[in-house]
Amino acid sequence: MHYPEPISKLIDSFMKLPGIGPKTAVRLAFFVLTMKEDTVLDFAKALVNAKRNLTYCSTCGHITDQDPCYICQDTRRDRSVVCVVQDPKDVIAMEKMKEYQGLYHVLHGAISPMDGIGPEDINVPALLKRLQEEEVIEEVILATNPNIEGEATAMYISRLLKPTGIRVTRIAHGLPVGGDLEYADEVTLSKALEGRRDV
Repeated sequence: MHYPEPISKLIDSFMKLPGIGPKTAVRLAFFVLTMKEDTVLDFAKALVNAKRNLTYCSTCGHITDQDPCYICQDTRRDRSVVCVVQDPKDVIAMEKMKEYQGLYHVLHGAISPMDGIGPEDINVPALLKRLQEEEVIEEVILATNPNIEGEATAMYISRLLKPTGIRVTRIAHGLPVGGDLEYADEVTLSKALEGRRDV
């Protein structure tokens, strides 16, 4: 199918986004054509502003429009605990919970030898430097994803930190609230059993 160049370029641009295939890209491009011009301009401005005005916090690696980020600046937070996550979206998920009051460290990925990603390719060196400089840190919570890469990353970091004397913990994995045992896979059930506690 041959489209006029402007819409063809728009379709190509949408296809660069994750999870957007050719059909969805065409649908989005044609939807943009039905939008009012000022709405399209606002959309374009939002894209440019996000790209220009957002950066990563020099302390924790979270996405921010000010450095350090609002979490690192908050003096009410518990500075003795650092939660290590893979992605800025994980920080946002943890913050929605409103129960964790410590600080964060964002790795921006996970160790994955198959993809050629080693510890030096993610934010591990910055974590080690931070732990040496900030002597108040007593616990590191490893909250990487419960998949092969996340587990490998957690194991690697825990081994690195063993000699430091800093307490290293791992978030529990298991059954979601409201879930049924019969639908849980073996790994989830195994993790739920491992993470059992006294009641």
